[in-house]
Amino acid sequence: MDEVKAPILQVRHLSKSFGDHQVLKDIDFETNHSDVICIIGASGSGKSTLLRCINMLETPSSGEILFQGKNIMKKGSNVNQYRSKVGMVFQSFNLFHNMTVLQNCMAGTIKVLKKDKKTSEETALKYLAKVGMAEYVNAKPHQLSGGQQQRVAIARALAMEPEILLFDEPTSALDPQMVGEVLTVMRDLANEGMTMVIVTHEMAFARDVSSRVVFMADGVVAEEGKPEELFSNPQKEATKEFLSRFRNQ
Repeated sequence: MDEVKAPILQVRHLSKSFGDHQVLKDIDFETNHSDVICIIGASGSGKSTLLRCINMLETPSSGEILFQGKNIMKKGSNVNQYRSKVGMVFQSFNLFHNMTVLQNCMAGTIKVLKKDKKTSEETALKYLAKVGMAEYVNAKPHQLSGGQQQRVAIARALAMEPEILLFDEPTSALDPQMVGEVLTVMRDLANEGMTMVIVTHEMAFARDVSSRVVFMADGVVAEEGKPEELFSNPQKEATKEFLSRFRNQ
C-alpha cells in the first residue's frame, strides 16, 4: 500500500495586518504534492498578500507556515533556502533588465544553489527549451514581448527545481493575445505533476486545470472545493455573486 504523503505546505491561522488594516484573517490552507490550487476572488480580497506571506516576502502578523512539516516562521529558519524550494512567478515578471535571458535563468542557481557555471547553464537551457524560449537566450528582457518575458520568468523559477511554484496573477500584465502562451506552459506543468498555487482571474483555466479552487473574500477563505463543484454549485452567496459573471464563458 502506498504511503500517504503529508501536505507539502500548510498555512495555519495566518493573519496579516498593515497598520490598522487587517488584510488576512485566520487563514487555514494546505497543499499536497501535485496539487494545482487556484485562488480566485475580487481585487482586494487578500489573494496576492496570502501568496506573498507564503513566500515570506511579507511577514505574517500571526499564524504558522509549515513546509514539509517545519514551521518556517520560527526564529533561525533559513528563508532563502526555503524560497529556493518554493518558487515564485510575479505578475510583472521581475527579470533583471541588464542580463540576458540565459543569465536571468542562471543567476539563482549560481548564487543560491551554488551550482557551477556549466551546470547552471545546462539547467537554464533545459527549462528555457521547455517553455519555448531556447532561441532567445542572448536577448535582453526589453527585446521580448510580455508573454515571452513571463515564459522566461517561469523558466527561471523552474531552473531552481523547486518543490512548489507560486504564481501571482501571471497573466494580468499581458495583452490578451499573449495570455494563451503563458497558460499553455502552466497547463503543461500541471499535467506533469508540478505542485502549484496560482492566484488568477482566468476563470476557465481555474475551472479546467486546478485540482482545487479557493475563493477568497474580505481576507478569509470564503469557500473551497473541487472546481466542478465550486463552479457549478457554489454554496455561499459571495461565491455565487462573484462567479455569476463567468458562468456564460
